[in-house]
Amino acid sequence: MTQNPDKEQFLIYCSPALAAEKVAWLAWLSGQKRMSPKTLDAYERDVRQFLLHLTGHVGEPADIKDVADLKPLDMRGFMARRRERGAEARTLGRGLAGIRSFIRFLEKKGLANSAGLSATRSPKQPKTLPKALLASQAMKLTKAREHLSETPWIAARDAAVMTLLYGCGLRIGEALSLTPDIMKSAHTGSIRVTGKGGVTRLVPVLPQVIEAVESYQKLCPYVMEADDILFRGAKGGPLQPAIVQKTMRVLRGALGLPDSATPHALRHSFATHLLAGGGDLRTIQELLGHASLSTTQIYTSVDTSRLMDIYEKAHPRA
Repeated sequence: MTQNPDKEQFLIYCSPALAAEKVAWLAWLSGQKRMSPKTLDAYERDVRQFLLHLTGHVGEPADIKDVADLKPLDMRGFMARRRERGAEARTLGRGLAGIRSFIRFLEKKGLANSAGLSATRSPKQPKTLPKALLASQAMKLTKAREHLSETPWIAARDAAVMTLLYGCGLRIGEALSLTPDIMKSAHTGSIRVTGKGGVTRLVPVLPQVIEAVESYQKLCPYVMEADDILFRGAKGGPLQPAIVQKTMRVLRGALGLPDSATPHALRHSFATHLLAGGGDLRTIQELLGHASLSTTQIYTSVDTSRLMDIYEKAHPRA
């Protein structure tokens, strides 16, 4: 298998001592911080790119001494180079976060000082709002069985997943990691879901959600133990997110929905519709599993944006 050229360069131009610290840092992020594989890959790539830049700057393989006391000027030079290559503010901000994490890891071991990085401001991020569906559109997605697979149990499975995403506001990964044992507790009114960072939360479950899941379980041809994965692929393995996304594309075309109608848009719709119905931000934060209330507050902007859109379309003087 061919190696990534950048990784080959990293192995050549990074000292063994610094490479070992990087490996230890990634293991710490995975084991202690429970960081997702995708975020780990992004952080590894960002730090690798920075060390390659640093190697070119100092003229020799980057070593611990080269990152021990970074200055804001060092970071500005790196970010300017990334910007010249087309990196946008969101990518630059994530890159800075990864580099900060690595340097702070070294700082805890007495190998670096993060003061210079702390003084480096993150690029201003463009304001983007979650794209929620109308309540009528979300309901169509959960009831559109005639547009699903001709195989009854697969159609029931896809309908159950869509109902869970909208009815409980789950992330797609959270829904696909559920077990029969977890769903069994839904009859008490709620289930315990494990979200980002391994944090668990209680999520209320509507009778319609229970009905959709039980309908799928009755039709599913595969025997499931209490702690097995609930949602199965056609051959019996765990259902993959890509299959759910493909199903959503089919439904989107059949129902005439916008491109913004994605599995994750059902989670946004859950939060937006709760807020519009009088739900308070703190409760919605708990239901979504957001670590910070500021993350949840973006839905107030979504609600205001939708209100203004309706006003401009409906008011005769608008």
